[in-house]
Amino acid sequence: MKKLMFTAIVVLSAAGLTTAQLTAIRAGKLVDPETGKVTVNQIVLVDGADIKAVGPDVAIPAGTSVIDLSMFTVMPGMMDAHAHLCMNMVHKRDANSYYITTLRDSNAKRAIQGAVNARSMLEYGFTSVRDIGNEGNYACVEVRRAINQGLIDGPLLITAGRIIAPYGGQFSLQPDKQNLGEPEYLYADTRDEVKKAIRQNLHYGASVIKLVIDDQRYIYSVDDIKFAVEEAHLAGVKLATHAWTAAGALNAATAGVDSIEHGVKITDEALAIAKKNNVVLVPTPFIEADAAAGGNSGGNKKTNGELFADPVRRAHKAGVTLVFGPDVIFNTRDLPRGKLSIDTVDEWKQTGIPSLVILQALTTNAAKLLGIEKTRGSIKSGMRADIIAVRDNPIEKIETVKDVVFVMRNGKIYKRN
Repeated sequence: MKKLMFTAIVVLSAAGLTTAQLTAIRAGKLVDPETGKVTVNQIVLVDGADIKAVGPDVAIPAGTSVIDLSMFTVMPGMMDAHAHLCMNMVHKRDANSYYITTLRDSNAKRAIQGAVNARSMLEYGFTSVRDIGNEGNYACVEVRRAINQGLIDGPLLITAGRIIAPYGGQFSLQPDKQNLGEPEYLYADTRDEVKKAIRQNLHYGASVIKLVIDDQRYIYSVDDIKFAVEEAHLAGVKLATHAWTAAGALNAATAGVDSIEHGVKITDEALAIAKKNNVVLVPTPFIEADAAAGGNSGGNKKTNGELFADPVRRAHKAGVTLVFGPDVIFNTRDLPRGKLSIDTVDEWKQTGIPSLVILQALTTNAAKLLGIEKTRGSIKSGMRADIIAVRDNPIEKIETVKDVVFVMRNGKIYKRN
């Protein structure tokens, strides 16, 4: 008898919990970035962490929590595919060099910075973030674990661990101080070293592999990169490549990497190959806030035109998939990481490419690159409830994504203005 009573109590408690988890969102407009379709007066029914139903006539069960966003536009949560949450360069202190940042900030401090930045990203509408390295000794891996365990708030986080690079990484070292680039980078100059570096990253929790191709005079060859791609894919993870030179971008495109980061000098030849090989470009803007913080106000305007806007326009013309990734490595009390990141949509708008393309770079295209398109990136039945709301239609006015009024991730509300 006692056993039967206990079972009944458990069943009733579970039923009550299920009812309490139901949330209905009344959306004035609902955007599907994949198709560009905008529907009006929709109801999104959320059950726990998932979207249960979407439509104009969805029945709302009794006891469901109702959120009225009828005056706003509802869309999938945004994604940043090139973040450095565990890096916070202090321009004056660090002489505008993140190399110095890595020497001054401990791994513990960087993990704390990562936690703060993760929360900021979520507040500004980023429900998924790919942290692409420069995280010290796996600091952001620990931030990701803390988010997954519910210890701290943050977006879905994909982390690269230590960046793999030819000797020296992205720094200029001195022979009597050879170790200052570690543990920021894993140096790999042979196939065996590349394999070991990939496996070491995976062992310590990386969920994507980042390869720096060309920041030294010696760069990875096409065959080198193909080898790394194969090793990463065998382990079920994707491979991103930092490419700053024309030669580096060409090698990456030819090798069939998952994404080229930056691509500031990418040629039309490399773009055509990238299109053929389904290689994504994650271009990174050069923002005025960074120039101003470094004491060079206005200094990034020409640079941004040449190294961001031009590659973006040419990539769009060539039909290469574009994904949003602002590459922000600093923040201040007045300029939190989330704001700095989403504000770079202004640089995207200045390129003149369609707002829908930018919106897709922020959502559906990013979801595919991150490998989460089966669960995130759209508002459909069965998808995770990663949902935000903005004031206007982003397909008509893309800058509206800078003013997010509502954020839900996995069915939990994090922001509601």
